[in-house]
Amino acid sequence: MKILVVDDSRAARMLISSLIREFDQSIEIEEASNGREAVEIYRKTLPDITFLDLTMPVMDGYEALEKIIGINPEATVIILTADIQKKSVERCKNLGAYEVIRKLPRREDISDILAKRINR
Repeated sequence: MKILVVDDSRAARMLISSLIREFDQSIEIEEASNGREAVEIYRKTLPDITFLDLTMPVMDGYEALEKIIGINPEATVIILTADIQKKSVERCKNLGAYEVIRKLPRREDISDILAKRINR
């Protein structure tokens, strides 16, 4: 399984990556620090799951989500955001997000998503 972790905060990327590794050491993890990098890496590696922050420089998460879904309409993109207002969550879902979770995620959030994706 390949996972892409996208966040402009290095600390957030490290936290998410460590939670993924706690779930399964064999998962390959790629990282990106902005939306543009995320789209480029997504296009090259076609990860099974993408964890995507919304607020980033260069290209925000909304635009990156739209481009990733354009590459693969079946992409599993998990939005990580502090902005969990109904309007923002609906926008993400309308753009094709698989799920929206609060940033910074809990261990259970990551485990549940990975377990669902593996059993899909």
